[in-house]
Amino acid sequence: MTGSGPAEQPRRPAFGEYATPEEQSRRAGRPMPPPVVPVPPTVLPVVPPAQDTAERPAHPVDRMASIALLAYGVWNVITTVIAYLDPSSLMTSMMRMMGITGTFSNYGPARTAGIVAGIVLIVGWIVTAAWSVARLRRGKLTWWLPVAGGIVFGMLASVCIAVPFMTDPSVVSFLNGQLQK
Repeated sequence: MTGSGPAEQPRRPAFGEYATPEEQSRRAGRPMPPPVVPVPPTVLPVVPPAQDTAERPAHPVDRMASIALLAYGVWNVITTVIAYLDPSSLMTSMMRMMGITGTFSNYGPARTAGIVAGIVLIVGWIVTAAWSVARLRRGKLTWWLPVAGGIVFGMLASVCIAVPFMTDPSVVSFLNGQLQK
């Protein structure tokens, strides 16, 4: 004996298994379903993102000029801070340039003002450099930023130094003498 059980017969499809929906509806006596019309997908126009018209692409000359100005700024900050930390020679030089014959004696406030002015210059350069690097990475025009930063923070540091200089007794007496002439 070759097999102990009934022979397996292939499975027959059930009613309408291979029929289309239209054939199934017709044979079952139901009304025909409405035809399905494929709708093409809606294609929206691609609108490029709005760009700032004032923005210019990064230019190698702008990048080199910005880096050169920042490097000059570092050198300038270092030499100026060193000068501000020695107020006696700085103030004496300023008095000689103005033609004042007296000696500078306002050392305590000048030392404090020199430290403050040095901090202003260092922080100003760091802020200017960080802002310049951010603008360079975005491809924006940047050469003007180190120039503007140098002017703004240089003026702030000069005001810090000018206060103890202008309040020194020798400078005050010289200015009073100039006003009486």
